[in-house]
Amino acid sequence: MIEQSEPTPQPKQSTWTQDSILIKLGVITVIILLLLIPSAWIQSLVTDREGYQQENLKNVADKWAGSQLVQGPVMALPYRKMITENNNAGKPITHEVTKTLYVLPQTLSMKAGIQTEQYSSGIYDAIVYNSKVNVTGSFNQPDLSELSIDPATIQYDKARLIFSISDLKGLKNNPVVTIRGQQYTPEPSENENMPLSNGLQVSFPLQKEQGFNFSYQLDLKGSNALNFLDIGKTTDVEVNSDWKHPDFNGRYLPDTRTVSDRGLNAKWQMLYYNRPFPQQWTDGDSVLTNKKALTDAVIGVKLQLPIDQYRKILRTTKYSTLIILLTFVSLFLAEMIKKERIHLFNYTLIGAAMVVYYTLLLSFAEQIGYNYAYLLSSLSTIGLIAVFTSSLLKNRKVSAVFAFILTIFYGFIFIIIQLEELSLLFGSVALFIIIAALMYFSRKINWYKH
Repeated sequence: MIEQSEPTPQPKQSTWTQDSILIKLGVITVIILLLLIPSAWIQSLVTDREGYQQENLKNVADKWAGSQLVQGPVMALPYRKMITENNNAGKPITHEVTKTLYVLPQTLSMKAGIQTEQYSSGIYDAIVYNSKVNVTGSFNQPDLSELSIDPATIQYDKARLIFSISDLKGLKNNPVVTIRGQQYTPEPSENENMPLSNGLQVSFPLQKEQGFNFSYQLDLKGSNALNFLDIGKTTDVEVNSDWKHPDFNGRYLPDTRTVSDRGLNAKWQMLYYNRPFPQQWTDGDSVLTNKKALTDAVIGVKLQLPIDQYRKILRTTKYSTLIILLTFVSLFLAEMIKKERIHLFNYTLIGAAMVVYYTLLLSFAEQIGYNYAYLLSSLSTIGLIAVFTSSLLKNRKVSAVFAFILTIFYGFIFIIIQLEELSLLFGSVALFIIIAALMYFSRKINWYKH
């Protein structure tokens, strides 16, 4: 009788090796997901610090002056009108009331020269300015027939010219208004029914059936922005400033703008076709204070800081997961190629160092600016991780290569942050190249023998 030998069991080392690699990759994935928690905290911290900056800007506006909106002028012309109303007994009674006709300028020209100053409060900066705004223009005689107003009821001797700025605290001296060669000193209006907020007015006698020219200069101070209200039938605005990093407010960009090392020159010319106000109306005190109309009719210059460091830091932190993922993949490939085991706790420490990097970036950026802070934080983090991996892998050459790879990653993120419009294109191409490189190096690994 022939005895049959039992089959020799095959070694399960290959299967165990595959399972151990998969388990380690799974744990590394969990570590990356856990590192998302402090990354989210850091993004919240950046947002909070940006909020503190906005509070500081408000404090500067309270102490210096806020953003200024130059409004007006508007001519207010009172007239008498007979109206019939029912009394308490229900009987009709006719009596005389005083109404107001409001007229906007036929031509309006505003020329502003802006001298800026960077105001620092602790670690935060704000832009304040001094400006002289020359306002000139003309009014045509009112078209009374259009509104069915009897010319005999117009009180020409009580005409008023009304203008305003949004923050009267920024008015450095009392302007002098010139009308038909006569000079007048404006006073704050005590009348609640005003077509403009914070209105200043002058009273003058209007010649019957005649228009007039006017001029005045506003010596202002403000912060962050200088805006103008388009209310002329033809409105011309010109701004000259020493600020080299402007932005523009409102629905309309300047017709011409020049930004050079000496500053800014911008010009607007607007016609009344797109203006949200009528040329004249009666008793509508809210016509020029309607929020939607103001939004459509305001133009101006925003004097923003050249580098919005908090916005850049926030964008940088959003790439934290990508950087940690690529770093861990690179480290894992180095571990496989060199056949040196790296404990999962060491992966956690490296991930923690990469998260702390963003707090370094935030704290340094508030002191020395974003670019220098990025350089200093990156060099510190890359150096720390390189020394640590050198001690783990017992190979300085591999550590130097790993440090070079980290430098490429951080340089890649820095370039993306600087490229506003081309960031998506550059980022997509760079990521494709990185993935191709990882595929190239991973092909040398025999996953069944590690």
